[in-house]
Amino acid sequence: MAIVADVGTLQRLPRLIGEGLARELAYTGREFTGVEAQAMRLVNQTFADKESPTKGVMEIAGNIARKSPRTIRGIKDTLNYSRDHTVAEGLAYVAAKNAQILFSSDLNEAITANMQKRAPIF
Repeated sequence: MAIVADVGTLQRLPRLIGEGLARELAYTGREFTGVEAQAMRLVNQTFADKESPTKGVMEIAGNIARKSPRTIRGIKDTLNYSRDHTVAEGLAYVAAKNAQILFSSDLNEAITANMQKRAPIF
């Protein structure tokens, strides 16, 4: 006996991988490999061994950490908001977010650092 997935999987999965593949996976419950998950766009990348994911994730995290925290937060909020709203609503939301960032010290630091050919300090 099984129950119907009830944590948003059936609502979101078709938007990510298409309705046909989402139905196949939901109906069959079959397992699949990491390479297949990447082809379905469920994961960004796969790795050859157990040590590589940690290195890869740390590189991505380091890249993100060098960015403006306000901007990263705004991107995260906008992506989360836009997932469940129309494009027009998402555009209005990001306009409000950008208005906040325009008046922050982060923008000034980014411009100054660029002009001085150095990494910004946020």
